[in-house]
Amino acid sequence: MRYLLYIFFLYLAVACTQPGKQHTDDKYVVDSLSYAKGLSVNHFDNYTAVEVHDPWDSTRLLQRYLLVDRTKEIPQGLPQGTLVPVPLKNIVVYTSVHVSIVNMLGEASSAIGVCESRYMNTPSIQERLKKGTIVDLGEATSPNIEKMIDIGAEAIIASPFQNSGYGPAEKLGIPIIEMGDYMESLPLARTEWIKFYGLLFQKEELADSIFRATEQRYLAIKELAAGAAKRPTVFSERRYGATWYIPAGESYMANFFRDAGAEYIFNYLPGAGSTPLAFETVYDKAHAAEFWLIKYNLAQDMTYDGLRSEYTPYENFDAFKNHKIYACNTGEVPYYEEFPIHPDYLLKDFVWIFHPELLPDYTPRYYRKMTQQKTRRNHRILF
Repeated sequence: MRYLLYIFFLYLAVACTQPGKQHTDDKYVVDSLSYAKGLSVNHFDNYTAVEVHDPWDSTRLLQRYLLVDRTKEIPQGLPQGTLVPVPLKNIVVYTSVHVSIVNMLGEASSAIGVCESRYMNTPSIQERLKKGTIVDLGEATSPNIEKMIDIGAEAIIASPFQNSGYGPAEKLGIPIIEMGDYMESLPLARTEWIKFYGLLFQKEELADSIFRATEQRYLAIKELAAGAAKRPTVFSERRYGATWYIPAGESYMANFFRDAGAEYIFNYLPGAGSTPLAFETVYDKAHAAEFWLIKYNLAQDMTYDGLRSEYTPYENFDAFKNHKIYACNTGEVPYYEEFPIHPDYLLKDFVWIFHPELLPDYTPRYYRKMTQQKTRRNHRILF
């Protein structure tokens, strides 16, 4: 019963506010963002309004969050939006990417529940899972709501998906913070969302310093690649079933390839997402490409023999014949946890692949040149 009362009163305190008369004399400052398009921030005297734009419909907002210091009274006349007491405490995080950002801000102790803990490679989170101070709530698509109530969750951090909601979690009356960072098309745009986390945890200066340092490194690597004598051609990933999902011309990965000094074969595809293509279409366009990049999650490293066994026509690509395939085993390195907030790490790997002469002493962090046969792996990068 006490948990039901807790949820009831929490709902009254932090659920969506009703539309009210906005104080027109409130001072406000627009927080200008350099890269991110899916986010806007306005600072008022007694609260901060953060608007998350709908990545699938630019004419509407996905959410408006009204961030209010939890130690102060709720201001009168707030606009409509979801009231969020800050700094956040007792949060549930659905994805490994977002929990790693929370950890980077020194707020791992604020996370009391996670989903899909098998993907949580952040050491501090794994340690707390073992100790039982953080609870595994099951799958992100259907989390254990009863456990979420029992542990006293005050907010949820999750990734939005088109035409998809959050089921019973929406009825808890606690804020669901929708992080649409993964829909940004520029690497540094996705990184800039750390400023939103900084506002949520009242660690704006730390978040900004992390972003600025990352930006500086990224731009320096990009400038290095711009001076390369040639721009080799590249394509990525592999087929699943009968379909090959190819990053479009304005996608996150296409921009990475550009910044790394390569010519992406599928630059002509419209949009910023992925385009499903038949194998024959991919082969027609990419069979002569110099490089092929692949990500996978396997217990053992993928090899040319294994790739051929998976689908024999792969061997007809020039990159296969010339042994110019580079692969990342995401089960062995913290690829997904790191690259959204540290795109400079990934960019440096790509520059090493396309222009090794520019980084002669560099040891790649994620990608390795694919071998012909299985070899014993002797590295594992942790945080």
